[in-house]
Amino acid sequence: MAAAAAAAAVAEGPEVLRECGCKGIRTCLICERQRDGDPAWELPPQKAHRFIYCPSMGWAVGAKESDFEEWAFPFPGVTLIEDFVSREEEAEMVRLMDRDPWKLSQSGRRKQDYGPKVNFRKQKLKVADFTGLPSFSREVVRRMGLYPGLEDFRPVEQCNLDYRPEWGSAIDPHLDDAWLWGERLVTLSLLSSTVLSMSREASGCLLLCSAPSGSAEALVGGVTAFSRSVLCREVEVAVPVPRRSLLVLTGAARHQWQHAIHRRDVTARRVGATFRELSAEFSSRGRQQELGQQLLQIALSFQGRPL
Repeated sequence: MAAAAAAAAVAEGPEVLRECGCKGIRTCLICERQRDGDPAWELPPQKAHRFIYCPSMGWAVGAKESDFEEWAFPFPGVTLIEDFVSREEEAEMVRLMDRDPWKLSQSGRRKQDYGPKVNFRKQKLKVADFTGLPSFSREVVRRMGLYPGLEDFRPVEQCNLDYRPEWGSAIDPHLDDAWLWGERLVTLSLLSSTVLSMSREASGCLLLCSAPSGSAEALVGGVTAFSRSVLCREVEVAVPVPRRSLLVLTGAARHQWQHAIHRRDVTARRVGATFRELSAEFSSRGRQQELGQQLLQIALSFQGRPL
């Protein structure tokens, strides 16, 4: 009962923001309600064709009752680990997050950053104020290393984002930086489920075949020839992200497909904790390996406070 009460308390949280952190073309429900006259903002347009990611197969399958129902294409680079933490661990993590201040962020979000201060445009960073990842992430990072593909994952940055439907929270399609951050992006999703929407702005087409049925093993000899195509720019792949799951993006899903969370897919308070590793430039034998070692030593001391 105590754990359930704690979970309910962190899920509710404060109801409104005093102000928002939106800049430029970014907006949220807070600033949109304050504007007079015709709205000057535009919500991101929906892609013409939606596909749903199927974790058991690793394919994106055309949504039901759409023009591409029963059509599919392989979608590599997504790993989903469900029930990565328990409800009790989830409640305790969010309780500890909420003890520290949250900063206003764009598009109706709040954030907590545990990492070096970075100017990505100039490719410069400052170590001075970085104190490491938070203490409550020590067990999370240890547990990551028990899963295939994450055995050597050593995060040097953690970013917590707080999403609320009453704020109109969202995050626009984007690719994470590749100068500082490495191959794997790892996100722990807390308090509620959501959908990660993935899209490409590349020219050209995606080749489709009849949607395979059954498990991944059945694909070996069961896939028919690719016989249909769709423009890349018209496709959105919806990746369902359950509550308390761990999502890993690598390869094409990391570097070619932009990821976003639309406002329509935030239906309750959600906290996403994203962990990032260093790129090759800051790793062993990289040009800035000494700086990378310094950052790792600080990060994995687990004594951090949000910047």
